[in-house]
Amino acid sequence: MPNEHPAPPVAERIDHPITAHSHVRNDPWAWLRLSEEQREADPPDAHTKRVIAHLEAENTYAEHWLAPVKELRERLFLEMKARVKEEDLSVPYRENGFWYNQRYDKGKEYAVQLRAPVRPDGSVPEAYDVLLDENVLAEGCEFFDLGDFDVSPNNRLCAYSVDTVGRRQYTIRFRDITTGGDLPDVITNTSGGGAWADDRTYFYSRKDSTLRSYKILRHVLGTPESADVEVFHEADPAFACDVFRDRSNTYVVITTGSTLSSEEWLLPVDEPNGTFRVFLPREREHEYSAQHMDGVFYILTNWQARNFRLMKSHAIGVPKERWEEVIPHREDVLLEDVELFKRHRVVSERREGLTHLRITDTEQGAEHEIRFHDPAYVVYSGTNPEADTESLRYGYTSLTTPSSIYEHDMRLRTDRLLKQQEVVGGFDPAAYTSERVWAVARDGQRVPMSIVYRKGTPIDGSAPLLLYGYGSYGISMEPVFSSARLSLLDRGFIYAMAHIRGGEELGRRWYEEGKMEHKTNTFTDFIDCAEHLLRQGYADPKRLFCMGGSAGGLLVGAVANMRPDLWNGIVAEVPFVDVVTTMLDESIPLTTGEFDEWGDPKQKEAYERMLSYSPYDNVHDAKYPAMLVLTGFHDSQVQYWEPAKWVQRLREHQQGDAPILLKTNLDAGHGGASGRFERLKEVAQIYAFLLMRAGMVAGA
Repeated sequence: MPNEHPAPPVAERIDHPITAHSHVRNDPWAWLRLSEEQREADPPDAHTKRVIAHLEAENTYAEHWLAPVKELRERLFLEMKARVKEEDLSVPYRENGFWYNQRYDKGKEYAVQLRAPVRPDGSVPEAYDVLLDENVLAEGCEFFDLGDFDVSPNNRLCAYSVDTVGRRQYTIRFRDITTGGDLPDVITNTSGGGAWADDRTYFYSRKDSTLRSYKILRHVLGTPESADVEVFHEADPAFACDVFRDRSNTYVVITTGSTLSSEEWLLPVDEPNGTFRVFLPREREHEYSAQHMDGVFYILTNWQARNFRLMKSHAIGVPKERWEEVIPHREDVLLEDVELFKRHRVVSERREGLTHLRITDTEQGAEHEIRFHDPAYVVYSGTNPEADTESLRYGYTSLTTPSSIYEHDMRLRTDRLLKQQEVVGGFDPAAYTSERVWAVARDGQRVPMSIVYRKGTPIDGSAPLLLYGYGSYGISMEPVFSSARLSLLDRGFIYAMAHIRGGEELGRRWYEEGKMEHKTNTFTDFIDCAEHLLRQGYADPKRLFCMGGSAGGLLVGAVANMRPDLWNGIVAEVPFVDVVTTMLDESIPLTTGEFDEWGDPKQKEAYERMLSYSPYDNVHDAKYPAMLVLTGFHDSQVQYWEPAKWVQRLREHQQGDAPILLKTNLDAGHGGASGRFERLKEVAQIYAFLLMRAGMVAGA
């Protein structure tokens, strides 16, 4: 079969030595790197044309290999699209005298943002006015993302941000809601969010050359961007800042943080030209966030509390030693979030890998918890902009339960389903099975996994299985429902998610044991999970696949080097694979803020540790499995040249005949294609690759 395909593109080797700690590495494809200016230049220079030509050749080569599943890809896409309710309306939420809603129209890629005034009786209206039509804003754009929109306190203006490249650099504009026209004010190169103080003053964050949010500026409507005043400057390159208006509508809050430390500055909204005051000066390895309610600040903090605790203070600037404890630290429970209402407090806490919502009546002191019954699920506090209410809006989903929005009466302790994602075509959740299983890692730690498959799928070692993982930054992988995933399950695949160390599923300890000097636990946990699935009959040893994106791409790249024999195929989305080179280059976005995650390779010990697992640096002669590597030309988080170089090195060392494919979306960034249907084409491509490698194309 390989002879039926053309030879893969070969990028020229140009020696590029990189020396650190007297150790020399050669990076012969370093020339594939383009600066941001080169990528954006029109017309492109000769070097840019050469790089793009190589990426296009890779795309052509990948399409040759995927040609046998061309019809299947289209069939999968139409199948997934058919499950999407094209004309859909979200659940409205109430804020500052208006109801807000979101509508999707048939055939349209993007949402229409709506609002309507609250009626005297408070009832939900039947008709809404268009606030922003994303489809109109996206006209003529290959990529479009509405970063945020924020209505002014007087409800007459709307600040909104747009990215039309995929680099997560947003331009902010201001719309007169009455006329529907935009004001002349335009703010460029922002992180996308912001905060109104009053109806003329808007605060926002600006990005530097590494795309780090490093300044907060004040804009006064009617004045040029050049006149905006800097109110905060984050000089530490390991920190990034942002700004928002707090839920009590009392303060504009600047938050700045790194991996292990944070700090907040507050300004009363009625003093827009005033000076921000620090809530508590930053300290190494102290993370905190403060919320204001009725004159009291409630602080979520990890001070002497690895899994966080809740404390309170009656003023800004009070030393933490004088804070009062509200919820103590618990070794077996991670306190993830707190939402304050006038008469209730809602905490999100994680136990045994699953999130729970616990509600306290702050007047009576009584507590209760909302109960759920799926073996693996996701629950989260939803959109609750108004604090003076007895109702909690929350979201719920599981591997077999479509996304659902509930309203919980915190006084009566009752739930009402407001909306559940409609899966068009007669989806029956009873046709699928979800399980929560635990693997034992090589050092004795128990690692949870979430599994879903269609009933009737044999658990006898004959089914193909896709194992997904991430394991970095303390980000917990959630077992959410996916209507697109049904196309894989209905064809006999089992889908499993490994909640490996590096995430925070089992508390802060779980994260700390999967980073820095413990990073290899992430990779060995994943391998141990795969072997557990094989032993228990969940997977056919010849049809075991793995998949990960971004830092999850680092994961699958590392396990490909460690155990190339284990996998039939690997999907690596926007993979972070050139760890050492990237972390040595502080001009690249995200680098300086991640030394506490990976280490600073300017230090020899960290350099050697990272070098020991960096996927690009550890490619060796081996029979590598088939790989589908996906990237975005405008990716601001993992630059496209990392996977492009990695693919070249993998092919040089490939001892087998399995293809190693690179597909670059030349119009997108880290998140891939924009638009609700365009994204499905990328999913269909991945699934077709997996089905082809599993030998399941005929009749698929």
